[in-house]
Amino acid sequence: MPVDSDAATLLAGPACDLAAAVREGRVSARAVTQAALARIAAVDPVLNAFTDVTRERALAEADALDAARASGQALGPLAGVPFAAKNLFDLKGLPTRAGSKINRDRAPAPRDATLVERMNAAGAVCLGGLNMGEYAYDFTGENVHDGRSANPHDPAHMSGGSSGGSGAAVGGKLVPLALGSDTNGSIRVPSSFCGIFGLKPTYGRLSRARSFPFVASLDHLGPFARHVGDLAASYDALLGPDPDDPALADQPAEPTLARLDSPGDLKVAVLGGWFARQGTPQAYEAVARAAKALGARRTVELPEVERARAAAYLISMAEGAALHEGRLRARPDDFDPAVRERLLAGAVLPATWIARAQIFRRWFRERALELFADWDVLIAPSTPVPAPRGGQTSFVLDGREMLVRPNIGIYTQPISFIGLPVAAAPIPTGEPLPIGVQLIAAPWREDKALQAARVLERAGVALAPEPML
Repeated sequence: MPVDSDAATLLAGPACDLAAAVREGRVSARAVTQAALARIAAVDPVLNAFTDVTRERALAEADALDAARASGQALGPLAGVPFAAKNLFDLKGLPTRAGSKINRDRAPAPRDATLVERMNAAGAVCLGGLNMGEYAYDFTGENVHDGRSANPHDPAHMSGGSSGGSGAAVGGKLVPLALGSDTNGSIRVPSSFCGIFGLKPTYGRLSRARSFPFVASLDHLGPFARHVGDLAASYDALLGPDPDDPALADQPAEPTLARLDSPGDLKVAVLGGWFARQGTPQAYEAVARAAKALGARRTVELPEVERARAAAYLISMAEGAALHEGRLRARPDDFDPAVRERLLAGAVLPATWIARAQIFRRWFRERALELFADWDVLIAPSTPVPAPRGGQTSFVLDGREMLVRPNIGIYTQPISFIGLPVAAAPIPTGEPLPIGVQLIAAPWREDKALQAARVLERAGVALAPEPML
């Protein structure tokens, strides 16, 4: 079927512009959906971002939007915008695989995840489920069951994980928006490698209902986009209370889009110490460019960051092992061996280690909050390197050869450990592969992180580069 050229052009631009065109009747939601499906058919065989394309569902949702508009109904802020969700989100009618072989035997989900429902309620059209690292225990985007999701700027390189399919799909312009999860860095790492914006909200800000967990005390869900306005619009659509998630904070919804261009006098500093070591020149140049654009002239430090990263590892291993104990006993050979070994190691950690890690976690959070008495936003690298090559197992950081898989998250783990909101911003490097920075704010101040990202976007410092394909 021929693709509507206007729909294809709108699909490649900002999601908010596309939604306005659908609301105004300048393009149909069906035409946009067909253009997105055609783009997926052409490019996804290389990127391997999707594990499930829900074609019939998407077309039905698009037709319902077009019918609603024809009858005079007002459409939502994301009207007709295609999106997809990491396959740990429940999608009605599909088994929620969470990147695993074992979960494919589950019954189809009877209902969508809350955040998928909220995207639909805002008018977005769901195109399917996205590839991810097994049980979200991954930083690479490589999956032994579904194959690796590839980097849209050079498919020989990693997409990042564990939300690798989400990063590849948005970075590769298959969909304007995607949903992912972040336990230790799984939104910020793919954002960095794939050159897109991502938002890890405050812990407890967005509902996790009907999504497959990894580490309950560290799991966050959030959106990806190619433009800051689209990121804010999707985040705003996801806000709200939900009795189905007991961990959701009793915090009023605070939409961000209307205030995006009114940052006031943002007080911004650069995180030094741990965050100024072990990275490559590209990582530090990205931070320097962001700092200059945001007027950040001071460097501040968090104490004991290395210990925080170690504590996050222990908690992840222990909670992950507890979650998967039954599967480890019943079907050990059906796990990715690398994931299985880390979960088994977590099962034998001394309980006193975990207790001490949790005590330290409270102390470390208090030290971070002290910094936010003086600063609105702190800048740090997202990853120490641009995307490594697919299958690469080691790299050199700070003169030492280190394993790739556990060390991609050296800058992200200490931040999600204490649940702070972070906007991930892509910084072009002059090479095909971009890299990202973290814009870290105080709890519940997603608006400040997004405002800082908007300043960088308006200055031309942060932008999503065009994909190779």
